Amino acid sequence: MHSNNNFELYEQLEDLDGIPSIRNVPQKQTRKKTAIKKRPSSNQVDEIFELAEKENELNFSYGASKHELEWLIASLQDFYRQQWFDDILRLIKGGGKEASVYQCLGNQSTKTQYLAAKVYRPRKFRQLRNDSLYREGRIALDDEGHEIRDDRAMHAIQQRTAFGMRLLHTSWIEHEFQTMSMLHKAGAALPEPYVSGNNAILMAYIGWDDLPAPTLNTVNLTVREAKQVLDDVLHNVEIMLENQRVHGDLSAYNILYFEGEIFLIDFPQAIDPRVNRSAYAIFRRDIARLCEYFQVQGLHCKPQPLADSIWRNHGYDITPNVHPSLLEPEVIDD
Repeated sequence: MHSNNNFELYEQLEDLDGIPSIRNVPQKQTRKKTAIKKRPSSNQVDEIFELAEKENELNFSYGASKHELEWLIASLQDFYRQQWFDDILRLIKGGGKEASVYQCLGNQSTKTQYLAAKVYRPRKFRQLRNDSLYREGRIALDDEGHEIRDDRAMHAIQQRTAFGMRLLHTSWIEHEFQTMSMLHKAGAALPEPYVSGNNAILMAYIGWDDLPAPTLNTVNLTVREAKQVLDDVLHNVEIMLENQRVHGDLSAYNILYFEGEIFLIDFPQAIDPRVNRSAYAIFRRDIARLCEYFQVQGLHCKPQPLADSIWRNHGYDITPNVHPSLLEPEVIDD
C-alpha cells in the first residue's frame, strides 16, 4: 500500500529532534553510522509531511460524487490507513434509511478478498422514525463500545443537544456492531463483523466477485426451497431470542440469499426483550413481515400463532405495551 519512493526524505525527517515517526512508513531495522547530515529546512519538513500524508490518502476505484466522496473519506480513511482494505470497488446497497454499503478490496493483512463497509448516513439525514422505541432499556455506548458514564455526556444525551445527538448516533452504530458480534459468536447466520468506528462497520462481504448477494425479497423460490429457507430463518430468530435479542426490522428485505444460504443483516434497531416493553409487538411485526414473503412463495404461514408459539417457548410473556401507530414503517418526511 505504501511506496518507498520518498525514503530519503523520510530518513531526513528521522534526523529531526522532537518530531515523531510517520505512521505506516517502512523503516530500516538497522542503520549504519554516517556523517552528520544537513538538517532539512522548514520547507523540506513541510514537503516530507505532505508526501507522507499522500502516502496514506484514500484513493479508490469507485466513482463517488463530491459529497459522497467527502463522506466516504471521513468515514473510512482510518480503516484504510490501518490497512483493513486496499480499495473501494463499488456501491452495493445505497439509498437505505440507515446506511449505504460498499464492496472493498481486501489484502494480505485481512486475509480476505473482499469486505463490506457499511457507512451510516449523517444523523440528520437518517430516516428511521421513533428511535426511542428501540432505545428503551439500552445503555449508551461510546465509539469504543464502552458504556458512557460521564455525567456531562449523559446530560447532553438527555437534553438532546447537538453533542448529545452525536453521542446517540455513535451509540446506535456501536450497538449494531456489538449485537452482530454477539450473535455471530452464538452461531447466527450473518456476515462476520470485523471492526467498527468513525461512522462505519466493516464486515464480511457476501456475494460474487462482481455482484453482491441478492436480498430475499428479489428471489423466487420453489415451495421446497421456501420451506428450507423459512426453517433457517426461524432457527436464527430462535438463536436471537436465546441471546436476548429481537431483530426489530426483520423481513425479506433484510435477509441475503447466497447459493442456498441465508444471512441476516441490519441490526441497529435490535432490542433486548427483557427490558423493552414493546418487545413482543415488535417481534410479532417481524414474524408478520416474514410470513408475507413466504405466503407469496406458496407456504401456509400464519404469523399470529407462529409468533405466540416461538415467544412463549423462550419464556417471554405476551404483554404488548406499545401503541400500534408506533409500529408503522420507519419513514420520515425530511
